[in-house]
Amino acid sequence: MADWLAAAPETLRQALLEQIAAEIRETSAATGCYELSETVRQALMAVPRHRFVSDERQEWAYANIPLPIGRGQTISQPFIVALMTGLLLPDPAATVLEIGTGSGYQAAVLARLVRQVYSIERIPELARTAAQRLRDMNIDNVAIRVGDGGQGWKEHAPFDGIMVTAAAPNIPPALVQQLKPGGRLVIPVGEPGRTQDLQVIHKDGQGAVFSRSVLPVVFVPLIQNPE
Repeated sequence: MADWLAAAPETLRQALLEQIAAEIRETSAATGCYELSETVRQALMAVPRHRFVSDERQEWAYANIPLPIGRGQTISQPFIVALMTGLLLPDPAATVLEIGTGSGYQAAVLARLVRQVYSIERIPELARTAAQRLRDMNIDNVAIRVGDGGQGWKEHAPFDGIMVTAAAPNIPPALVQQLKPGGRLVIPVGEPGRTQDLQVIHKDGQGAVFSRSVLPVVFVPLIQNPE
């Protein structure tokens, strides 16, 4: 870790949080999120993003940008992590499914806010690295497996919330089925290589499903097994 990073990670995180809070306010008309909630703020402050970034990119660990993590994948822009976490409305007693473990950063943030996180990663190398990283940080309420995220994790369903950190051309039916009544699914929808539509899917108490568009985004594609 660079000396300058070791000297002031808290200061760097605080500056990043100020940028995120400002961007949340600037996009509030589109997103419906008017402030960075205190619980999400605390979670972002508690999770050291530099632990999830490669050595050669440490200088950019607290920049409000996505960064490559290898195998064609990225660690999401912190603003997007904050926004998607807030849209999920996490509850301390909740069980959440994450599709796309990647570096493990989003899972670590969610782990500060909910009872249990189940996370699915398609690339074994990334899954192994993320799992080890979380163990090293003593985060013990995240379970990771390698698999097709579009199929969800039926054994642990239904989920209070589902977060998808890769873009799907359509909303996978299995994820909607595994969402608990009253739960929320946050997912970017659209074709790879193009701007996608971040959507919030809400299932009401009677099982009816409603969706709303939030913001244009760009994510790596969700790779699924063919039907």
